[in-house]
Formats: sequence, C-alpha cells, structure tokens
Amino acid sequence: MPADPSTPVDPFLAHVRPPGWVNPTPSGRYNLVAIGAGAAGLVAAMGAAGLGGRVALIERVALGGDCLHTGCVPSKALLRAAKAAHEARNAARFGVHVDGVRVDFAEVMAGVRAARLALAPHDSARRFAEAGVDVYFGAARFVGPDAVEVGGQTLRFARALIATGSRPLRPDLPGLDDAAPFTSETIFDLEALPCRLIVLGAGPVGTELAQAFARLGSSVTLVERAPRVLPRDDPDASAILAARLAEEGVTLALQAEALRFEAQGDQKTVVLRQEGEERRVSGDAVLLALGREPVVEGLALEAAGVQVEGGRLVLDAQLRTTNPRIYAAGDAAGRWNFTHAADATARLVLRNALFFGRARADDLVIPWTTWTDPEVAHVGAPPDAPGRVFTAPLGDRSTLDGQGEGFVRLRVGPGGRLLGATIVAPQAGDLVAPISLALAQGLGVGALADVVLPYPSHADALRAAAGQWQRARLTPRVAWLFERLLAWRR
Repeated sequence: MPADPSTPVDPFLAHVRPPGWVNPTPSGRYNLVAIGAGAAGLVAAMGAAGLGGRVALIERVALGGDCLHTGCVPSKALLRAAKAAHEARNAARFGVHVDGVRVDFAEVMAGVRAARLALAPHDSARRFAEAGVDVYFGAARFVGPDAVEVGGQTLRFARALIATGSRPLRPDLPGLDDAAPFTSETIFDLEALPCRLIVLGAGPVGTELAQAFARLGSSVTLVERAPRVLPRDDPDASAILAARLAEEGVTLALQAEALRFEAQGDQKTVVLRQEGEERRVSGDAVLLALGREPVVEGLALEAAGVQVEGGRLVLDAQLRTTNPRIYAAGDAAGRWNFTHAADATARLVLRNALFFGRARADDLVIPWTTWTDPEVAHVGAPPDAPGRVFTAPLGDRSTLDGQGEGFVRLRVGPGGRLLGATIVAPQAGDLVAPISLALAQGLGVGALADVVLPYPSHADALRAAAGQWQRARLTPRVAWLFERLLAWRR
C-alpha cells in the first residue's frame, strides 16, 4: 500500500518508488510472479492481471527499468534538445537567420528530467496496484522451484518471469576506475556540459550520444575497434552516418583499441592502439558505450533449477528456462536489448506460460533503429544475407525538407518474398513500420509496390524501392512479349 499522500516526496519517486510503501501480504498461489519492473516485467504483470490472473511484481530499485530511468526516455529527450540546437544553427539555409544560438545545459537536463516525470505515471506503483497487481519492493531470490522470497515473505507461483534487465558492459582496462567513466546509466546525471567528451563504442548508444553532445557544444571523439561506425548495420548506412558525424565535428577514431586510461586532475586520457601505434586522446569526461550484458546474478537460481551458461540464462525457443515453470523476457533473455523487444517477448511469455502456447521467439519480427540524424533502421535478414537488393534514394519530400542523403534498401527472395530492409532517413524509425508489418504478415514486396501513398510523403521511397523490383521483372523476353501484344492491339 502507498505511503500517506500528505507527506511531500520527490514527484518522480512518488510514482516509481513511493517512500513508505508497504509490501502486500501474499494471499495464495500466484499465476505469475514477475521479477523486475522494466518494460518486460511491467507488460507481463499488467497483461496477466488484465486477463484475470493473480499477479505479483517484484522490483529491487524502482519501477520503469532502463527505458524510463536511463534509456529511451532521457536519451531521446536529450537528442531532441540537441536537434533543436542544430536546426537553429542551420536555419539560414531556409532564409531564417537565428543569431546567438546558446545552449543552456542545465535547462536541457531539466527538460530531460521533466520528460521522464511526464511519462512516470504510466509505470507507477499505484497504477499497477489499482490494476490488481501485488507490487513488492526488495531483492528477490528463489527458495525453490515454485517459490521466491522478497522482504522476508515467500511467494508461491505457478509461473515466474525473470525480467531483470541488463547493465552496460565495463571493460577490464588499467586505470579505468581513475577515469571515472560515465555509462548510459549515469551520463544523465551530468550537471555541466563537458568541453571534451571521449565516447568508447560506435554502436547505437555511442553514435546517438556522440552526435547529441557535439550538437550541444562538446568536442567529441568517438572511438571504435571496428573499421566503421554501426558495425552491425549496412556498410552504406554506416558510411552516411560517419560522414554526417564528421561534418558535425565529431572526431572518429576507427580501428582503434583502448589499451588503458590515465587520469591527471580533471583530465582523462585513453591510450589507443591504432594502425599499430599508440596514440592518446584526452578529454574532460569518458562515456562507455560498449554494449550490455544480462543481469541474472543474485537470484539464487540454483535453488529453482535454473541454469546459466556464460552469464546468460539457458532458454528454449519459447523463452523457458531449464525450470519449465520459469521464463525470461526482455534484456534478461539476452537476445534483443530494445524496449519494444521486451514488450514483444513479455507478450510471447504470457501466451506460452499462461495459456499452453508454443510461440517461438525466433518467429518474432524485431526491427531496430539508431536514433541519430539521419536515423538508421533495420528489420529482417541481416545486410549480408542472400537475396536480391533493391535500393531507392529518399523521395522528393526529403529534398524539399533539405534532409540530405539516405536510402531505402529492400532485400528480396525468390517469388518476391520480402526478406528485410535497411532505411537511412530522418524518419527511418517510422518508415520501417510498414516493412515490419509486411514481414510479420508474410506479405511480398509486390504489396509495397502496389500501395498508393500520399505525395509528397517520406514513405513514397518505400514504394519506389519496391517499384525497382517490379521493373526488374521486366526481362527482355517479357518486354518482347509486351511489345508484340501492344502492337497487336494497335
């Protein structure tokens, strides 16, 4: 039950970790106990309760998980502020002159916190309690194959869900602690804009935040071991983004391996090996963006018969652990570290755990987007997979908006089967949605080619790429037959 509402509390914590909250008393066996109140745990708990189940939700720190606290919500609010600064500086190309653009970083961060507060009610303990979910705060540990303990109370369950999320990877490098690096979980605690920022890792988090801080006024160096930024994505997409980052003042240190850190006063230095030689890059702050790893320790998994290999839960295709009563979803499942994937895997677990379903995680269509400018979105088969490739430039609307280089690339199999897509565009995260729908519903590329879309819209580039596939079907023999047919009809 919540604390006395008359007691003044932090408005954000009042939603996600209300002071004075008293854990309920377990009453009978739960249909589902969800451990972890990030995206996966919240979706599973609310969904199971909405279906009439008896549900418990256990959270060690605060409801909302990575997305609300340190992930999607604060990062995208920061990116929006950075984009506003960038647009103001570059408005002159449209004949709009904005003099004296000034970034107040304290106000930017206040806006980030305000955005987080605005979305907190959706993840509030009170909302879940009112929906019939028993919300427990405390560290959970299994005490048997069908029981978990929290706060000195034992909860018995028919099914349980491990949704404990993930944490940023931290390399074992000499001097790292002295450099006091930030991660995606702590960077939003900054109170002053660093003059010089070193970002290690040019994946989605690294590229997004490197561009954002550069736009806000930091001098940014982006370090990556691979030969290109976004090494998992299409090489052409990486090239476009790398060019944009360099144009905006980000220094790229590619094929560079971090060897050690040195700290002297407020200055942090990372020693790199690049092209066989050592070089030093100094800054006022370091951000680690080297990926994430599942958080699965501290749960006494052995007491429940749940196996872990290499720090990851052993799961079958239905996301079931080695204890058939216990499932995993979200980042803890160790496959996709996206909020929308956490949502999808939680829903899959509900079908399998509560209703004897056999849904497979392999069948999920999970798109992803790197929210840089331009955005880079992908869904389906990887960029190096077999299949014919059809690429269209961005449409007329992008030219009218002055939005620069990008493309829509479709990968197509025999018979027009749509296999996947990569999109580089300012709205790529939205443009990938119809491709995801087509893949999920088994629609061929012909469906995209035939659809009527508004002009001028950004989505018209999807139809243009599909139209290239249609034109490729016009082989010389087919063209000859059409020519003869039309000649006969004259």
